[in-house]
Amino acid sequence: MQLGINLGYWGAGMDADNLAVAKEADKLGYAVCWAAEAYGSDAATVLSWVAAQTERIDIGSAIFQIPARQPAMTAMTAATLDSLSGGRFRLGLGVSGPQVSEGWYGVKFDKPLARTREYVEIVRKAMTRERLSYEGEHWTLPLPGGPGKPIKLTVHPQREHIPLYVAAIGPKNLEQTGEIADGALLIFPAAEHLEDTAIRHLRAGREKAGKTMDGFDVVPTVPLAVGEDAQVDALADMFRPYTALYVGGMGSRKQNFYNQLAQRMGYEKEAAEIQDKYLAGDKDGAAAAVPRQLIDSTTLLGSVDRIADRMQAYAAAGITTLTLAPAGFTLEERLASLRAGTEALERAGLA
Repeated sequence: MQLGINLGYWGAGMDADNLAVAKEADKLGYAVCWAAEAYGSDAATVLSWVAAQTERIDIGSAIFQIPARQPAMTAMTAATLDSLSGGRFRLGLGVSGPQVSEGWYGVKFDKPLARTREYVEIVRKAMTRERLSYEGEHWTLPLPGGPGKPIKLTVHPQREHIPLYVAAIGPKNLEQTGEIADGALLIFPAAEHLEDTAIRHLRAGREKAGKTMDGFDVVPTVPLAVGEDAQVDALADMFRPYTALYVGGMGSRKQNFYNQLAQRMGYEKEAAEIQDKYLAGDKDGAAAAVPRQLIDSTTLLGSVDRIADRMQAYAAAGITTLTLAPAGFTLEERLASLRAGTEALERAGLA
């Protein structure tokens, strides 16, 4: 199992430290540095900045939002980043959510699975550098009856095949991701629930495509907080607002994929309470309603030995790249967490 680092959203208050975090992860041998985007900073600019000042670590989009870009533009960006980074780019895609898609981008959030499939097909076809033509439900290239003609990408990517990942939460999306992608980007992974909530659906998709899980990269993002085992409850409290935001407020009452995931992990009553309080404006109450076990099972908390045990559980569950989001109030705390991550991986016998 490899380790990755997730810088999250630029503009979250730790921007001055993020480059130092990426450089340290590069020195420590982390496999990949991911950057996110929602409706603030864009991931492509951040990744190009990180790539220019690191040497070995891959850079990955987690995610490029599908409603934000035409697929041919994403192919251009992927080819450019792969070329500029010397073949270190990983392309992560996702449909975002209805509020962002329709409120920020003005793109109807309908048929997300079909839209994702077509998008992936167009991106991959464009990056082969063959002349681009496509007929689908959501995209037709070139547009019929006009001056457009099939065009091919002029940029030569560093590699013939750029790894493509899809952010997936629901069972149908996970199955399609296993079928059409090289990896899956997961969130809120609990090792004891991963087979039922993710892996079996990914496996079904791989089988549909005539493939196995061999070579398929399963990549969850896991918050990390290092301390004494006696401090685990206090460490878990650090992530209550984060968990409450996603389970309670990330999406509408009917379309909150994170809330549905919590329910599939057995927290039906708690997920409903968190959402009710969050949508009513009681964010503190929503955070207090998050079960401690939900936080503990979806994060890495405590001593290096405790974290090593959890890493073993993740590896046994089928995780291939464990992406860490290290907590810390200072740069030194975040860097110390990175080092603890590599130490834990070694103690777990997974390095």
